[in-house]
Amino acid sequence: MFYWIFISWFLQIPKFVSTITAMNISVCFYKTPEDFHHEGDVIIGAFFPIHTYYSLNKVPHPSIPYKYMDNYVQYNFRNYQYILALVFAIEEINGNPNILPNMSLGFDFYNVRFTEKDTLMNACFWLTAQGQKNILPNYNCDKRNCIAALTGTSWTTSAQIGTLLQLFKFPQLSFGPYDPILSDHGQYSSLYQMASKSTSLSLGIVSLIDHFRWSWVGLILPDDNKGNTILSEFREYMDIKGVCTAFVKMIPVTWISYFNKFWENMDETNVIIIYGDIDSLAGLMRNIGQRLLTGKVWVMNIEPHITFSSDYFMFDSFHGSIIFTHHYRESIDLTKFIQTVNPYKYPEDIYLPKFWHLFFTCSFSDIDCQLLANCKSNASLDMLPSFILDMAISEESTNIYNAVYAVAHSLHQMNLQNVQIQPHENGKVMAFFPWQLNIFLKDIDEREKLSIGGRNKLNEEYDIFNLWNLPKGLGRKVKIGSFSANAPEGQQLSLYEQMIQWAEGFSEIPQSLCSEHCMPGFRKVTLEGQAICCYKCMPCADNEISNETDVDQCVKCPESHYANTEKNHCFQKTMSFLAYEDPLGMSLASLSLCLSALTAFVIGVFVKHRDTPIVKANNRGLSYILLITITFCLLCSFNFIGQPNGATCILQQTTFAVAFTVALATVLAKAITVVIAFKATFPGRKVRWLMTSRASNYVIPLCTLIQLLLCGIWMATSPPFIDQDVHAEHGHILLLCNKGSSVAFHCVLGYLCSLALGAYIMAFLSRNLPDTFNDSKFLSFSMLVFFCVWVTFLPVYHSTKGKVMVAMEVFSILASSAALLGFIFAPKCYIILLRPDKNSFHHIREKTHSRRNKSLKM
Repeated sequence: MFYWIFISWFLQIPKFVSTITAMNISVCFYKTPEDFHHEGDVIIGAFFPIHTYYSLNKVPHPSIPYKYMDNYVQYNFRNYQYILALVFAIEEINGNPNILPNMSLGFDFYNVRFTEKDTLMNACFWLTAQGQKNILPNYNCDKRNCIAALTGTSWTTSAQIGTLLQLFKFPQLSFGPYDPILSDHGQYSSLYQMASKSTSLSLGIVSLIDHFRWSWVGLILPDDNKGNTILSEFREYMDIKGVCTAFVKMIPVTWISYFNKFWENMDETNVIIIYGDIDSLAGLMRNIGQRLLTGKVWVMNIEPHITFSSDYFMFDSFHGSIIFTHHYRESIDLTKFIQTVNPYKYPEDIYLPKFWHLFFTCSFSDIDCQLLANCKSNASLDMLPSFILDMAISEESTNIYNAVYAVAHSLHQMNLQNVQIQPHENGKVMAFFPWQLNIFLKDIDEREKLSIGGRNKLNEEYDIFNLWNLPKGLGRKVKIGSFSANAPEGQQLSLYEQMIQWAEGFSEIPQSLCSEHCMPGFRKVTLEGQAICCYKCMPCADNEISNETDVDQCVKCPESHYANTEKNHCFQKTMSFLAYEDPLGMSLASLSLCLSALTAFVIGVFVKHRDTPIVKANNRGLSYILLITITFCLLCSFNFIGQPNGATCILQQTTFAVAFTVALATVLAKAITVVIAFKATFPGRKVRWLMTSRASNYVIPLCTLIQLLLCGIWMATSPPFIDQDVHAEHGHILLLCNKGSSVAFHCVLGYLCSLALGAYIMAFLSRNLPDTFNDSKFLSFSMLVFFCVWVTFLPVYHSTKGKVMVAMEVFSILASSAALLGFIFAPKCYIILLRPDKNSFHHIREKTHSRRNKSLKM
């Protein structure tokens, strides 16, 4: 259906344009009276803005016939719907026998020029001197029953006329937007506003802004009391929704003086809210249309009337605009009535002949300027494009309809009351004063949830429209949603986004931000001295995430989880330890096995050659103990590899401490044995008994007992236990053995280093003693390497984390064990296996003899 309507309208537009441009405009068209009269027993005054004068030069426009050059006169035919609503309501009431059966309603129409002088002049003419050239205050020349006045569309017009009517307590009904100033009954006691209160309009607009995530918007408001009030409401709701204002521009009363400065900084945002009434926004709308400010989403509370473009119709500036209007029920009867209206049916109407002359090829009589009957057949107002006369019933028209019914019902109630008091003759209109009507209007006005016309009033509901820019002359206002403040939270706004046509330059939902969105993985950091909507994006800290846009704070992952590299999700950590399957664990285990096998091979070599001089000379028993202990030292590294448990955690430190204590004690015993042996060879010494008593053999159990005592205290007070380190490795929970008491661990390690230092000192003292197989130098060097390994181990151990820390301890065990094996036993194995000629008593005697001869020569 929509497409057929679209095509039909599109085909009619060239006819309208060609008709207008081709015809000769009669002089009668430019004779523009200010008022006309519709007969009735009681008269309602109607003050509507239909056309406006701008200058004194009255020259027709060459291409747009309903516009004068130099903007002398501007017709707003869309407002003609107000007159149609007034006529429809009056005819409906006059034809209803149940309302005012002996009385008919009529009206006097006056055009509002938006100047206070002309507005008050028209009100005075209507009250006192209808048809007279001069105003006669406090006197009605025609003796007419003027009952009430309809004023609009702005609060300024109603206030100007209300100031005059208030002097006489004359009933006045305003059909324009609701204004708190007009509700001051102390100043306007006889003024009644037909429009619903805009109690939630600002909330609805801000909810729409928040729905599309527009956080940087501009505000254009009238510079008056209402503008300041709505500004505070907007700021309150914007603060709640987190929306910031890019600028606030107040429309001045004197538009021209503020013209150039007003348009500064307009490009700072893509979304601009315009709030006001027709009067206050007329100049703004005109300038926006002329400037072609495309690429903007205008969110407004009134529909712009653009009919003054040089190419017959221009809607580009407001294409994609969004308009909020009060929700009301459209009158189908009024729409049908408009289709039947023609200038021959209502000859007193001064605007219908202009419609028929402009759009339906009618002509005026040159004698009396009466419209001739040569018009286009089947001409009807519903054939006109919507930008000239919209068939959709406006909120103001509905308010006019309700206002007429309010007057009729009040007058009917007053008549019923007067009839009961003082009956009057049939056919005569009862005499009354207009101020008497206020009593009945107030009773109706105070009814809750009902308008004066008896229709439901939905104060908290708004319809949302979108302006479509179809081909020239076919701009349409399409309903895209609604807003109801009475609905539950989260269901107040209802939108059909697929129906929205955005402004030129936007192929999708426009963005209006002071700063770009902070994507997941980032957080907002407000810039000092700027609005909260202006910020920079910072990455989340370690192990923190943000999985939404524009978050203020990142969320820390639980200890059992870790943040991915994008920092937008937390993942479960996996258990980790120095396993045999790991390359590091496998390398250390292989190295331990190889060194253990090498130590076993050395043991085999020493056992096989146990009767050779080199094995005997180096204390065969201590060598066996040391080799077996080195094997245990190498094998204890397996306690550190694999998944730890309670037993392995205790065995790790105890076996390591005891095995190395025995090894170092054995080295110390060997060094002491060498010293005692050489010292005992000198005559007269009293140390020979040390050799015979084997005192050095007691060093091993004594030193081991001390270490066992330290380990016993450690295990009794604070033994090692299984622990988890969630920070050592990213994405892993490291299972390890906690040392329990750090003091005890360092005491055990310090004791080992003291044994190594003691053995080094003893070996160093015996380094120059004469003997063929003296290994004091090898003992001292092995102890030096052992000492350096474990002294270096401490800082490196404390500076690493995770599996590397465990591997570092294993490597230190293997390195120190390999040092003992290599520096002490490698030279002996070399002689035993590769230089057996040096491992004989004959070689020993020759070497001893040559050393003596050398000393005698010296």
